[in-house]
Parts: sequence; C-alpha cells; structure tokens
Amino acid sequence: MAILLEDIVESVELWLNFMRKKPQPYVDPDLDPVLLVPGVAGTVLNAVDEKGKEERVWVRILGADYKFRTKLWSRFDSSTGKTVCLDPKTSIMVPEDRYGLHAIDVLDPDLVIGRESVYYFHDMIVEMIKWGFQEGKTLFGFGYDFRQSNRFQETLERLAAKIESVFTASGGKKLNIISHSMGGLLVKCFMCLHSDIFEKYVKNWIAIAAPFQGAPGYVTSTVLNGMSFVEGWEQNFFISKWNMHQLLIECPSIYELMACPDFCWEHNPLLEIWRQHCDNDGNSNVMLESYSPEESISIFTEALASNTVNYDGEDIPLPFNLEILKWANETRKVLCCAKLPPQVKFYNIYGTDLETPHSVCYGSAEAPVTDLQQLQFLKAKYICVDGDGTVPVESAQADGLDAEARVGVPGEHRGILCDRHVFRILQHWLNAGDPDPYYNPLNDYVVLPTLFEIERHQEKGFQITSLKEEWEIIGEDQDNQKETAANKKPLVSSICLSNAGVDQSVREEARAMVIVHPQSEGRQHVQLNAVSVTANA
Repeated sequence: MAILLEDIVESVELWLNFMRKKPQPYVDPDLDPVLLVPGVAGTVLNAVDEKGKEERVWVRILGADYKFRTKLWSRFDSSTGKTVCLDPKTSIMVPEDRYGLHAIDVLDPDLVIGRESVYYFHDMIVEMIKWGFQEGKTLFGFGYDFRQSNRFQETLERLAAKIESVFTASGGKKLNIISHSMGGLLVKCFMCLHSDIFEKYVKNWIAIAAPFQGAPGYVTSTVLNGMSFVEGWEQNFFISKWNMHQLLIECPSIYELMACPDFCWEHNPLLEIWRQHCDNDGNSNVMLESYSPEESISIFTEALASNTVNYDGEDIPLPFNLEILKWANETRKVLCCAKLPPQVKFYNIYGTDLETPHSVCYGSAEAPVTDLQQLQFLKAKYICVDGDGTVPVESAQADGLDAEARVGVPGEHRGILCDRHVFRILQHWLNAGDPDPYYNPLNDYVVLPTLFEIERHQEKGFQITSLKEEWEIIGEDQDNQKETAANKKPLVSSICLSNAGVDQSVREEARAMVIVHPQSEGRQHVQLNAVSVTANA
C-alpha cells in the first residue's frame, strides 16, 4: 500500500511539474537566421508625444479613426523626403519587442473576435518555430514606418543596423531575408544603395508577392479612392476608407507602387473614364477615354485638385502631390539599377489564380462622369488579369534579378503568408526541419499529396487491398501547353505486376491505373487507383 501511495505521489508531482513548466519548443542551433520584412500597412505603429507617452495608432479598434486622423495624418517634406505628422508634437515609432517580431506578428494584439483579420506574419512565425527557429537567435523581424519612401535614408539605416545585429546575435551567420509585398521594394532599394552590407551579411533573399513593376489597378483606385486594409464586416472596426485615403495621398511609398511606365507590359494598364462632353451647339455625347500610366497623372491632378482635410480647425489642401511623384520616379531609377551580389541567392514566390485589378474604369455609358472631381466618390470597375488579387503575376515575376527559382502559388496577397504550399517551399529553401520530399527545386515545382485511401478485406481465401491516392503538381505552364484544358485529354496508363510462388502458381497480383490530367494554370492533377489480390497461405 505504501508503495502504491508513493507511486501516486510521484505521478502527481510529475504532473504538477509539467503544469508549471511549459513544454520547450524544439530549437535547431544549426539554422541560419531569418529576418522577416513586411509590406505596406504591415507594421504596428506607435505615436509618441513630447512627454514620451506612447500609444498604438495602427492598428487599433477603439477610437481608431480619431487617433488615425490626429496622429498619423501627414505632409511630405520635399527638402528631406520625409513624411511628417500634421501634429508637430507627435512622432511615429515602431516597437522593437520580441526582436522586432511583435510589430509584424498580430497588428492589433488586443483584438479577440476576428483576430485572424489582423494577422500578418503570425502563421509563418508559428510555423518557423516548429521547424526549430528561435526568436532572438535565428528569427527576427523588421518593422518600419510604411508611410515613408522605400529609399528613405532613416529606414535604410535602421535596416542596416538590424541586419548587422542579426548577424551578431546568431553567432556570425549570414542571414536569410524573407520580404512580403512592398517589403520587396524596400529590400531591393537597400541592396542597391548598400550593396556592401547586403553582400557581407545576407545569404539568401526570398521575395513573396512583391510588386516589382507596381500594382497598377489596385494603386490607381487607391490614389483616387483610398483602400481598405480588411474586407467584410471587420472593416467596420478599422480606419474608414476616406481617412486612409487622406494619409496615402501624402505617402511616397504608395506613389512608388504605381505602374512602372517604362516596363513593357503585355497589356498596358489603363485608366478609363466614361465622360460626357458638350459641343458648341449644346449637344452632349458620351465617350470612353483611355489614359496610359503617364497620361493618368493629369487625371489624378485634376480629380484631387480641391481635396482638403480639416485638421485642428484648419482646412489643409491635400492634392495629388507632384513633388512626391518626382521622388517616386527617382526611386524607380534606383530599383532598375539594383544588382544581385554574386554570393547572394534570390528566390521569388508570387500569387496566382485570382482576378487582379489591372486597368480601372469609372462611370458608364448610362451614367458618365461630368466632372473629374467626382472620381473620388465613384466606385471603380476593374479589368483584371491573373495575380494574387493585388499584384499581377506579370509584375511579381519581373524582378529583374538572376533568380534561383520563381514559383507561382495559388493564393491571395496577404493570405499567401499562411499558405501551406509556401511553407513547404520555404522549409526546403531554408534547409529547416525535416527535408521536404515533395519539392523539386531544380525544376521548380511542388508535388502535394491531396488524397490517400486504403481498404482491405477477405474474400473466398484471398486478401484484397484497394488503394486510391492523388497528388497535385504545382508549377509553371510550359510554352507548348498553353492550349485550353477543354482541348486536352487525360493520359491514362495501366500497370500489372504478379509474384509467383515456388511451384509457379500465382500467389499475388496487382493492377494499377494512373491518370494524368492536363496541366492548367500551373496545376496538374494525378490519380492512382490500384488493387492487389493475395492468396491466403
């Protein structure tokens, strides 16, 4: 009896120790460090007043619109290239908690219901910790004031300091940079302007959903109408589209996301407007006018000519800012000159399979635009191309660098950061966790098992096993496979194997049928149906 009691006590003590101590995550000390860099609106921003009081202004629910207007509304200073707050007593800072990861993980940590809507790198951070990465040792984040230009000197200096600190904290290991969206432009600017630092400390750069040649349709409507950070019912709790619009008109980063006018687009992105005109006789007619990216500037200028905001009782004009446009054009020249250092490897992941705004149209033949200043209040209609819903495939692919691999993954612009296909690819490129048997980096495709079913039963002295397995191969369409899926036929093959016993009688036989469906939009489906029959001994 005493022995049993001792066993019980020992068991309870072990249980209590387990309850007190959280299980320690697996840590792989051999991993190279990773630095995560977000895109526009992907960083927690805090406002600091003259007394040092700090509060989160992006993202927050309570008082969101008010705090946004009073703390984040800004003006561009062309003499310094800096966007500064309208409130002279306020400065914007990025929190550095958790080695920079806090600012790019969950953008509103206080949100409970609908928290996934403010996830940024959260799912990727959780996944990478499973692979053996450790915060502060091999996993770091770089948040930044996304209002500023991608070549803003203060941001680049902070990034240089961060890269050097990651190198030191990891014991002198070169790092991997994983950027998302506009973060790719920031890293590319840094690589061009600080190539010595980049070459010295960076091993690999993986760009995800980067708008290397701009996001034409999305940014055109953003300049004229603003943007919503989230969709659906959650947007009722966040910054209004109009409030966001007033901020973005003064943000160099947004101008740097406009369609690159020098890029040879397969289909030139256009701004189209149904307009009503009157001739000298007073007769009116309706015409569809089309403007190229360069020609659209005059439309932006006229449409926003009277745009103002009331701040602290004063009406402040916020027209389309031609000084910012000049700055953005210089940034594009920097981006075009960027070269990959010879010792650094570059990888590109981009989103596919979603209708993505390319050209933008306002008005209609029945309801034409009579005054360009109406455009601020009209809903845009889009002509779409393939992409991630924000960045066209054509733009994301055109990185202008010597890439080790470019992989298209079906997914949405921000949602791609929590996509299991992306995780598989990253795990392979980073040499993290268990090796991924499904990814082929040489030929740049991913083989994903999507179904596995097996059944066994006995019948008249035989054991019968049936197997069904399916895979999906994700890769780029070959040039000779551009015909539509409707004109292709599946490839069907059969296999038959038998195993004879010592007396030459058949003891086991297996038959299988393999169906390879035609490739369509970078995806190919493969099915295997097999049955084996074994005679009972």
